[in-house]
Amino acid sequence: MVFFILFSSQMRADEGMWIPMLLDRNFSEMEKLGLKLTPEQIFSINNSSLKDAIVHFGGGCTAELISGEGLLLTNHHCGYGQIHAHSTPENNVLRDGFWAMSKSEEKPNPGLVARFLVRMEDVTNEVNSVLNDEMTERERETKINEISREIENRAIDGTYYTARVSAFYEGNEFYLSVYETFQDVRLVGTPPESIGKFGADTDNWVWPRHTGDFALFRIYMSPDGKPAPYSENNVPYKPKHYFPISLDGVKEGDFAMILGYPGRTDRFATSWSINNSIELKNPAIVNIRTKRLEIIDEFSALSPDIRLLYANKHAGIANFWKYSIGQTEQLKRNRVADKKIQIENEFREFAEQNPEYANVLSDIESAYQTLDHYEIANRFYTEAILNIEVFRVANLLLPTNLKTELEKSEPNTEEIQTIADRLKPAVSRVLSSSYAPLEQKNTEAMLKLYFENVPKDQQPKEFVAWVEKNKNDFAKMAEELQNSVFANEERVLAFLNNPDKKVFETDQAFEMAEFFHSNARAISAKVTPCNEKLRRANRLLVEGLRKMNPDKLIAPNANSTMRLTYGQVLSYYPVDAIHFDYKTKLTGVMEKEDSTSHEFEVPAKLKELYERKDFGIYGENGNVIVNFIFNGDITGGNSGSPVLNANGELIGCAFDGNWEAMSGDIFFENDTQRCINVDIRYILFIIDKFAGAKHLIDEMSLRAR
Repeated sequence: MVFFILFSSQMRADEGMWIPMLLDRNFSEMEKLGLKLTPEQIFSINNSSLKDAIVHFGGGCTAELISGEGLLLTNHHCGYGQIHAHSTPENNVLRDGFWAMSKSEEKPNPGLVARFLVRMEDVTNEVNSVLNDEMTERERETKINEISREIENRAIDGTYYTARVSAFYEGNEFYLSVYETFQDVRLVGTPPESIGKFGADTDNWVWPRHTGDFALFRIYMSPDGKPAPYSENNVPYKPKHYFPISLDGVKEGDFAMILGYPGRTDRFATSWSINNSIELKNPAIVNIRTKRLEIIDEFSALSPDIRLLYANKHAGIANFWKYSIGQTEQLKRNRVADKKIQIENEFREFAEQNPEYANVLSDIESAYQTLDHYEIANRFYTEAILNIEVFRVANLLLPTNLKTELEKSEPNTEEIQTIADRLKPAVSRVLSSSYAPLEQKNTEAMLKLYFENVPKDQQPKEFVAWVEKNKNDFAKMAEELQNSVFANEERVLAFLNNPDKKVFETDQAFEMAEFFHSNARAISAKVTPCNEKLRRANRLLVEGLRKMNPDKLIAPNANSTMRLTYGQVLSYYPVDAIHFDYKTKLTGVMEKEDSTSHEFEVPAKLKELYERKDFGIYGENGNVIVNFIFNGDITGGNSGSPVLNANGELIGCAFDGNWEAMSGDIFFENDTQRCINVDIRYILFIIDKFAGAKHLIDEMSLRAR
């Protein structure tokens, strides 16, 4: 059977985001690859284990404890928002780096949290006890939410923990995760962008790589050992476990694994989903983001202050922009749709003998017929219209009842001011770091892209009329929107200090935001039934696939819960006759240097250390290893994850995947898929020799065999 061949070869134990509490299923394969630990040493509820050194960092990345004083290692790009927030034209931390030479110099980061997994529990039976096959998908989801809240509340009753029930295998299984969350996380050290983001957009998602993508933070707790908001009285966190650091380096074939919080994979995606990405979704994303990046680059070239102002926004836009380009290219190159069609054909044969699955694939196909029809309208609304700054501000007000309250014959002034005060911080977050001429140019471009690409019968008729009235002069329209109350922080805050219903009645931007919002809701009403049909069909598809292969290890998709992935340090052949080694060296940084490009600048001190071969204990054969790869599974959210050797010692920090496997979130490519990591010795070299922060090294536990 084609399906059996595919799954027996592709669903190997080095693929997958594995649930750490169920590692006994993978343990024999991990031992064969070289693991020296027991499952209990990796994941234990009752005893200290590797899981206790893993942090869900900021809700979107991973970090790990590397000292007994709460010192955290993560990626530079994971801490980029905080690093950017601490940067000013006068003290540009992004450009110059930062190193706290004492704990008193460490920088607080309001809103940044570090979350530890306390325990995990399979609650599938309890959730399924309130479900039945007669329920609609909406009824099913309502019941799941209700029972999940009961389970979560029971799990944290009498504690300060938080809890979440998450769906696995597309809603066929459910697991409870209980967390302890710390709110005082301080920036300790970061290399300059010329190290932490070396290669920038050009090298992003590409191997060979030469990037020191790391930063250091520290968790603080109250004196009694509990999570607490920032306070000068807080003390460094005392962990249950932190990772010892290996100075031995890696060689081809070595066992490696990572524990982290991968965000999302879609390994059960069908051929229809893939065609949607190739033909509709990804081209739209690339089209819009290319224009947004061009505008930011144009204005950034005028002033380093503008470049700094938009650095964080540029990084966020660029990352998924290049991901979308690469995913499309590799979905085609790796013929992933064809592989999925083979699987679907085998599923049809299975469904002939199992009638409960007879309509699964036809339901998926019919759902995508409608979803494809509205994909462009939806994508251009979220990527273009909702990234017009004045609309973003207006949309902050739309879900509130501020307008409704103001229009009452007897408005409740206390309620009005409560709503207005609640909106002020969000408005400031949007508008405080923006440059009006740039935003006006962006508004012009986004309106034009939306009008030219979205089918006219799926656009708000009021918008079409506005375009016709202005004779397609999008610059004039953007200028009009820029005069809105909601386009300027000072004007918006003045309005919120004294709300007036006349603003809602006369402001062009707010009115147009309402039209776009209503139009999006109308389209949503048309696609919601299709999405519900699709969720049900996907759940049954995964259920059927697992029944077809009861003896096969099939990992659930990533869903921001803790997972483990493992494999070996391996080089690879990206195409015929070209071989990529498994490691890169500091020599490669020097070879890539280009003083005319901010992406490939090399700090003078780094060049000096290289020329003197002043590598200390961190060198290898007269050089420093910068990055290495292994064939573990990685996706967004794994960024910052610890890369561990067979003994559970830290050998690197994961930060990226490779170009040839950009389709890997949908189909794992055994021969070419690689996880790119910063070698821990390069991190230590930068901290010690480059930054002169040896006091941080002294906190760590270094090992050499």
